[in-house]
Amino acid sequence: MTTSTTTTRTCPFGPLVVEYDARVLTPRPWTLAQSHWAVEVLSDYDDGARLLELCAGAGHIGLAAAVTAERDLLQVELDPVAAAYAASNARRAGWSEHVEIRVGPLQAALQTGERFRVIVADPPYLRSEAIERWPLDPVRAIDGGLDGLDLVRACLDVAAHHLEPGGCLLLQVAGPSQATQVEKLLATPVLKAGEVRAIDPERAIMRIDHT
Repeated sequence: MTTSTTTTRTCPFGPLVVEYDARVLTPRPWTLAQSHWAVEVLSDYDDGARLLELCAGAGHIGLAAAVTAERDLLQVELDPVAAAYAASNARRAGWSEHVEIRVGPLQAALQTGERFRVIVADPPYLRSEAIERWPLDPVRAIDGGLDGLDLVRACLDVAAHHLEPGGCLLLQVAGPSQATQVEKLLATPVLKAGEVRAIDPERAIMRIDHT
């Protein structure tokens, strides 16, 4: 008999119906704004540029963008349960032939020389002391370490090595104040902070360009 923890749930997300369960972070409706921004950026390229999604979870953010923009998608996710849902969601959307999913740490999942025009990432970005505010969420999906930036740093490292010149990373952050912290982490000259689109004081999407 299926337990409440593993009961599959569904929710609408833009053009998708997303499957997940309690072991996976519940899709937040506001994150569709990240998908829309990715489509907006991809529309500038008519060469079929492939999209990369980091910390993909159930895969909905990158998949919604890929389906809408009709692009191929590579997704990276550490948790095999979430990755399995990302795969099933791609099949449900009829897009599985255009999606590759790699399970493992961000920096180890990509090959030297792989380059992307657009990367989307929704890493865990809460400080460890703050995760108690979200008791129903899987800890690994929201805990960003002492300063909330452990996985953000990993995403920036991937962007520095795998974005094409002129490409961009669309990064979810904990509001405009964390975007300011992220800007201070951009020690490498190839990455430059760009526009921040705030949803509210605790949620925002930050554009980081590869120069």
